[in-house]
Amino acid sequence: MVKKAHIFALASAGFLLVPGVQAETGHDFTGALTGGKATLDMRLRSETVSQETKPDDANALTLRTRLGYQTGDYEGFKAFMEMTHTAAIENNDYLVPKGPGANGKTNYPVVADPEISRLNQAWVTYGGVSNTVFKVGRQRVKLDNDRFVGNVGWRQTEQVYDALVIANSSLPDTTLIYGYVTRAYNIFGAEVPSQSHLINVSYNGFSLGKIVGYAYMLDLLHDSGAADSQTLGLSFNGKYAMNDDFTLLYGLEFAQQSDYADAPDTVDANYTKFEIGGKFRGVTAKIGQETLGSNDGQYGFQTILATKHAFNGWADQFLTTPNDGLVDNYFSIGGKPMGVKLLAVYHTYTADNGGDDYGKELNLLAAKKFGPYSVGLKYANYTDDTPAADDVTKTWLWGQVKF
Repeated sequence: MVKKAHIFALASAGFLLVPGVQAETGHDFTGALTGGKATLDMRLRSETVSQETKPDDANALTLRTRLGYQTGDYEGFKAFMEMTHTAAIENNDYLVPKGPGANGKTNYPVVADPEISRLNQAWVTYGGVSNTVFKVGRQRVKLDNDRFVGNVGWRQTEQVYDALVIANSSLPDTTLIYGYVTRAYNIFGAEVPSQSHLINVSYNGFSLGKIVGYAYMLDLLHDSGAADSQTLGLSFNGKYAMNDDFTLLYGLEFAQQSDYADAPDTVDANYTKFEIGGKFRGVTAKIGQETLGSNDGQYGFQTILATKHAFNGWADQFLTTPNDGLVDNYFSIGGKPMGVKLLAVYHTYTADNGGDDYGKELNLLAAKKFGPYSVGLKYANYTDDTPAADDVTKTWLWGQVKF
């Protein structure tokens, strides 16, 4: 009875599940509680935004602080709790358009870093079942490359989920993940009730690459159903060493999105992506095309829970796919000379339906890590010759420490 009470007390600290390697089980409840690890993550960032139709430029200097504690192992259980706070340090002349941190400063462009505090994570994992890990509670969920489900880690307040996630690796070279999401907490601090199912199956037994099949059934209860959808997809990504100096890189992906739950029947579009490139003596170059399709101009393929900033340009002009869809043709080149990450990406955008020109964008990045410290500089310039969108320039400079 005492042991069961101890397990319940540890579990009640939070809930969640993620894939992982099962550690040796501990048997000391007090030791598990007191012998854990505290975590600290602080990021100071300056962001400036110039937008064509806004009378003033946005200037934001924000500090994001996360403080957490993870317990040791007790009978296969571990728990973690983390608080997060984002503060505007000095230049807070920017628009937060919605959520509990909305400020109404419509003269300025958007910087999606509201001044808010919240419980960021509170979860428990259980690894006492062979080849299976259960994680329940408020947690960070990142599937594959975050294209469909991610945490939007670029923003100061990340996106997290109240969820149960189960990962199983019983089959050779195969990982099966199931997640049930009851609530999402977005980057603006808003709570989005959910009855959504996430299924992701990956197979890594081929020498040429990894195959992933997925099914994401999103039932988000905060609106009339406009964000609901069912997405079924398959991806293949890999690399092949041609010789000691050159490695070929490649990827293909296809997904089909349809109506689900309360979604209207106009929710019907396809997603395709192909990418090819190579790595030669430390320099990586890629060309690719990502298409978020259109249903004859009635609906554009959406990725509601994605880390959208990582795709279709850092200027964030296509966080919502237009009804005519989006075709993103891009070229990237990067390397890491003397430990400094350098990356340049060039995009051209057109409509999937009708082929209208959406504009072009240049992205540049330089970043460096020094143990627990990191610094970075990032730039995005989006230009559009049509009256439908603004020219936008964004610049970021940051420093971070993480223990």
